[in-house]
Amino acid sequence: MENKQNEIEFTSEDGSTISFSVLGQVTIASVGYILVTDSKEEDAFILKEVCEEDGQKIYEMVEDEQELYAISQVFEETLDDVDIQM
Repeated sequence: MENKQNEIEFTSEDGSTISFSVLGQVTIASVGYILVTDSKEEDAFILKEVCEEDGQKIYEMVEDEQELYAISQVFEETLDDVDIQM
């Protein structure tokens, strides 16, 4: 994972890299979450920090529907220009 200004790159399990723009970041109960969008800004994803290895944070998609809903509400409240629809 490599950080650029408001852009982040992820390396998938198969070794390919995917770039996302970071729209926001929150920490809830000591767990970090980021809201990212793809390069076309058509899809947004909420990612959860699961661990840190060699100084790099490891994220995974939030898949639990209750957790996803709760975190999306936090992002809507903290970011003025974000309207998350599921």
